Amino acid sequence: MLRILFIISCVFLLNFSSLLNAQTDKSQYKIVNKIHLEGDGGWDYLTVDDSTQRLFVSHATMVQIIDLKTGKLAGTISGLNGVHGITIANDLNKGFISNGRDSSVTIFNLKSLKTITNIKVTGSNPDAILYDKFSHLVFAFNGRSSNATVIDAKNNKVISTIKLDGKPEFSVSDGNGNVYVNIEDKSMVAVINSKTLKVEKQWPIAPGEEPSGLAIDNESHRLFMVCDNKLMVVVDALDGHLITTLPIGERVDGVAFDPVLKRVYSSNGDGTLTVVEEKSKDEFKVIEKIITQKGARTISLSHKTHHIYLPTAEFGETPKETKDNPRPRPGIKPGTFTILDVMYQK
Repeated sequence: MLRILFIISCVFLLNFSSLLNAQTDKSQYKIVNKIHLEGDGGWDYLTVDDSTQRLFVSHATMVQIIDLKTGKLAGTISGLNGVHGITIANDLNKGFISNGRDSSVTIFNLKSLKTITNIKVTGSNPDAILYDKFSHLVFAFNGRSSNATVIDAKNNKVISTIKLDGKPEFSVSDGNGNVYVNIEDKSMVAVINSKTLKVEKQWPIAPGEEPSGLAIDNESHRLFMVCDNKLMVVVDALDGHLITTLPIGERVDGVAFDPVLKRVYSSNGDGTLTVVEEKSKDEFKVIEKIITQKGARTISLSHKTHHIYLPTAEFGETPKETKDNPRPRPGIKPGTFTILDVMYQK
């Protein structure tokens, strides 16, 4: 009897100790600010300009610019039509905005925020957009026409169209002549040579399905793709072989990599942020799941401050499915559009 009581006591103490540790473990991340912005339309990508500490936020028919030092609105670029993404060319004092509804790219002055010109793309519904500093070219990826429009960032002229084998999603550059883009409906990644403007390689990313967000570690040559089947897929950027997969949340659309902290962040629309640590070029581990807010599915990161920015809003009820709208989305509650500011705490 005494032996049984001793065993029960040990089990109780072990369980209590585990519970106590779980309760006292402190998160390394905290939502330190919620920046409310006017407007009730939808949103997509957002981009940090570390050189000026400004955040460019896509928001329906405008791009709103936040001064990250104050958390206040610093300017607005309006009169746009279905904004998707913003890319920054600091060396040219220009920014580029993809407008999905009228299939155009708006070019603006980074200092004055005034529009320089608008360019029609050579496809339909430009979504992700990337400035490749290596080639001084902008790549606008057209979701409905499965191609990319290439713009000379210096003279604001379209110079080429690159055919792709499926619907392009997010894109990154290795800074050395290679541009990577996820092909969502084919579950693969394509590699574009920014000198020849041709797709030179394509790699499947199985078991990942329908990749959206894409990030890169240019030191270890690792690509990070977040997928619709709740997986982060890590791939070698040199030859495309699979390194590993990691579990993430639902309804993901974005991913960011911090090269200083060696951490990868998956922004999940279910209201979580998955934190993955790169322990070595071949070893990765999920170290935390942060509670954010439902709808926070896209992401941008400041490499200087290590703050993470996530746009979202509050939602109403989801309408019933209809023949014309088989996948209805809940409406946005007026006045609730917000940027979550998540800070890393040592």
